[in-house]
Amino acid sequence: MSRAMNLNATEAEVVDACTQHGVLTTAVEALLPMGTRVVCRTSEGAALLRKKLKTKIIDGTVKRSPRFVAASSLR
Repeated sequence: MSRAMNLNATEAEVVDACTQHGVLTTAVEALLPMGTRVVCRTSEGAALLRKKLKTKIIDGTVKRSPRFVAASSLR
């Protein structure tokens, strides 16, 4: 299972939920025009967050901010 997910929530809401449920993250970034992408440190944390925020999960393609493009794709 992927550790990354896209949520229909603000960055602050996602960070609060992760803190409340003890889920550690490696990345939290805003999506365009709205929403947040979060990458959990463990698959267990991702499973817990998916369970707690199941109504906020975004299915399908999302637009990520260009400021978060991986360095390897810039070569």
